[in-house]
Amino acid sequence: MTYDSTTGQTSVSALFDSQDDAQRTVDRLLEAGVDMSRIRMDAGSMDTTPAQTDQGKGFWDSLGDLLMPEEDRYSYAEGLSRGGQLLTVSGVTNTEYETVLDILDDEGTVNLDEREASWRSEGWGGYEASTYATGHPTTTDHSAASADETIPVVEERLRVGKRDTSHGRVRVRAYTVETPVSEMVELRDEHVELVRTPVDRPAKVDEDYQERSFEAEEHREEAVVSKEARVVEEIGLRKTSDTRQETVSDTVRHTEVEVDDERTALERDDLDRSRK
Repeated sequence: MTYDSTTGQTSVSALFDSQDDAQRTVDRLLEAGVDMSRIRMDAGSMDTTPAQTDQGKGFWDSLGDLLMPEEDRYSYAEGLSRGGQLLTVSGVTNTEYETVLDILDDEGTVNLDEREASWRSEGWGGYEASTYATGHPTTTDHSAASADETIPVVEERLRVGKRDTSHGRVRVRAYTVETPVSEMVELRDEHVELVRTPVDRPAKVDEDYQERSFEAEEHREEAVVSKEARVVEEIGLRKTSDTRQETVSDTVRHTEVEVDDERTALERDDLDRSRK
């Protein structure tokens, strides 16, 4: 992630290993409302071997208009030379920043720090070992200098950008588990018993000789189980952000020119008058 302090705009860049991953990300960005005019795709080399000098310089120059630290530009150029795909979304507002960042992260973005460590294990020296960081040596042949020869005066200017780095992820996952439970319940059983009672009394012909029947029904209680689902807690994730100020210290180079004029004072005065 880079921030242009002159325009107040944020640009987000991400490196992908394949064109399919990068294209899926572009499709999701378009669905999220990001205009295609703000999406830039830089395709890498089909040769996945480490970058040659000319090839690496070509990718380095092609990324020159992206506002980012030169160390990042050098790493992205190395990734392109190894067949990667660089996707850049410019003009990202504060409201869409989190959405853009989540989409890039979900579609298999290359972890640049881990990839740099892998390249270094293969012998890659990184930006600090490149000619872009150390400068190109030059020699001056004073004997062949002509009157029209000029010395360029070079002055470096410090450009400070920003990039977003991941410091870990918090993931909440909900799933169902079954736990055995038990509970005591008191149940009542009813029983029907046949009761015989010995008696000795005179029979009543009209009543005792009548046909009759009666019955009793047994009952028993059984446990009935029912379940009620209750929501007892809600868990969510909330992002908070704050700002901090950090002083970035570095060195910049510029050209100092020393003039050794061995002519006499009289010759210099004559030359100055002739120029006037």
